[in-house]
Amino acid sequence: MFNYSTIKKIFFQFSPENAHNFVEFAFKNGTKFCPFLANELSKKYFFTDKRLEQKLFGTTFLNPVGMAAGFDKNATMIPMLTALGYGHIEFGTVTPKPQEGNPKPRLFRYPEEESLQNAMGFNNDGMEKVKKRVEKLHPFATPIGANIGKNKTTSAQDTLNDYEQLIDTFKNISDYIIINISSPNTPGLRDLQNEKFIKELFNMAKQKTDKSVLLKIAPDLEIKDAIDICNVALENGADGIVANNTTIDYSLLQNAQTFGGISGKVLEQKSSAFFEKLACEFYGKTTLISVGGIDSAEIAYKRIRAGASLVQTYSAFIFKGPKLNYDISKGILDLMDKDGFAHISEAIGADR
Repeated sequence: MFNYSTIKKIFFQFSPENAHNFVEFAFKNGTKFCPFLANELSKKYFFTDKRLEQKLFGTTFLNPVGMAAGFDKNATMIPMLTALGYGHIEFGTVTPKPQEGNPKPRLFRYPEEESLQNAMGFNNDGMEKVKKRVEKLHPFATPIGANIGKNKTTSAQDTLNDYEQLIDTFKNISDYIIINISSPNTPGLRDLQNEKFIKELFNMAKQKTDKSVLLKIAPDLEIKDAIDICNVALENGADGIVANNTTIDYSLLQNAQTFGGISGKVLEQKSSAFFEKLACEFYGKTTLISVGGIDSAEIAYKRIRAGASLVQTYSAFIFKGPKLNYDISKGILDLMDKDGFAHISEAIGADR
């Protein structure tokens, strides 16, 4: 009855966080009230083709386009997001204890720039409640990643213990785990992006689980520091790098807030340049996932040719709507055909 442009105009009359809460309620309860809904939506929005399938982290990804962490913080929307085309979904960031996050307002929308700025602060229900939700789904047809982070009140000396608890909680009910020490919205978190802590963290993680554990890093690091940190992570057992989190480069937006992290279209050039430099160093050595400003097949395909096995969206879903992932996945296949690639594995790293 309504196209997305009409729906978006209505949603954008509300504050960003209230609009998100409404969508979460609808996604969480839609399949309960209409059990056939997810199946019907997937027929329209989930694009897959054998040429896009990959075996990564011990499971099968039907297409390379995933939902980045931050949208489904509490693992309440996984079935509906899958129906809307996502080939993998990261829930979280989840912390050991529940926490409310930072004071409101803490989420800001920039429609003309198709970008967001958030200072949410890892607001989530805590690992025990989230675990119960994920257990009901596991094993799920779509790969699920657990994005984990420390509580705001956790002292520096107890930080490793937070991550240890989280890995113990999610190692058997998620397909892979992403360690988040790069959000700008928890005081002191980005300080953990240092070689000493990274070494301790991945030594602990690999003792705890044989599940794939990845590191998510910030785009605001100097590239030399980013490479050094990633090298330490990989030397100590990391199974991949997710680049990148939101940015605190407030020059990207006119009238930006002076706190929180920026995502969306204005991050694309910075994220692309950052990923290119990391891929030059790490393509072929580990699995790379690219995030940041991806809103089209052309941008996604460029990151894939640069070395990304998977790409993720978030902000673009809000601005482009439910057909985004269908369009990106089908567009990637069309671009592969144009370049003469028979399978996505041939496109990954083609520019390296």
